[in-house]
Amino acid sequence: MKRLELVPDDLLRLRFAHSPMAEVVTSALAARDGSWQYGRWRSRLGSRTDDLDVFWRVVATPSGGIPDFLTPLPRTARPTLQAELEAIAATDPARVAADLDGCGVPFGDPAALLPPLVAQIRRYFRLALADLWPRLRATADNEIAHRTNTAAFPGPHRLLENLHPRIRWNPDTLQLDYLKDSEYPSWSLDGHPLFLLPTAFTGTKAWIMDSTAGRALWYPPRAMGALFAAPPAPPEPLAALLGATRAAVLALLANPASTGDVAEQLGLAPATASHHLTALRDAGLIVAARSGRRLNYRHTDLGERLTTLG
Repeated sequence: MKRLELVPDDLLRLRFAHSPMAEVVTSALAARDGSWQYGRWRSRLGSRTDDLDVFWRVVATPSGGIPDFLTPLPRTARPTLQAELEAIAATDPARVAADLDGCGVPFGDPAALLPPLVAQIRRYFRLALADLWPRLRATADNEIAHRTNTAAFPGPHRLLENLHPRIRWNPDTLQLDYLKDSEYPSWSLDGHPLFLLPTAFTGTKAWIMDSTAGRALWYPPRAMGALFAAPPAPPEPLAALLGATRAAVLALLANPASTGDVAEQLGLAPATASHHLTALRDAGLIVAARSGRRLNYRHTDLGERLTTLG
């Protein structure tokens, strides 16, 4: 059990963000550990990233730990991969050496390791995550919006409630069931912020990452499973109410998705997907929100309640 003790001012230093490198690291672990929920993604990935020797040596460590320099704390709520790679490339070689040594990774000159590592991370992202990235970011945006809206009343402590089944929150302590039958000394933020990072590839886990600059809690966002599972069959009463195709579109939007995502997932022509999305929006069951250059659709409260018809 890990216990993070918080004082009232710590709640004012909570920060949400979505980190590309958190998704890179956790997806790399998921690619190797056989997690069932990522089976479809893993089968599409195949062996395309197997030749990234430096990347895999640094990520798949003998100790199972993650070198801290791979996951810099976000400087903005929506950092880009480029910004995080620049931070990694600028890491002090002494810190790289210490992090790798702590994870049991053999290395030569740590400064010489960084350029090929950054290049291979970039290639891994292109092969493994680029196609999925808009939906990963939209899912994180939706999670952050949901939590900040929930916390508007009665206050910021609501941000920490029901984050994850393994996380318990009381008025002054955040408790994480980290390892069975293991106890860790209680610790605090020491005036640093706590970054809350919804990360789709964390699976059923939640991780607290320590850093001299602060702490980060990685946890799975709401409706994460819809990103990786086959499109859900809509409940029969919902199909009877809306029609099978329109009900399937509504059920799919447990995660935010664009017109193109809906068309691809359900095998529809883009014009057909657009027609159904417009009808659902006009009925007040979904809303559209822009994420970068994409227009993503998500449930309204009424739309979410309708998908639970049974």
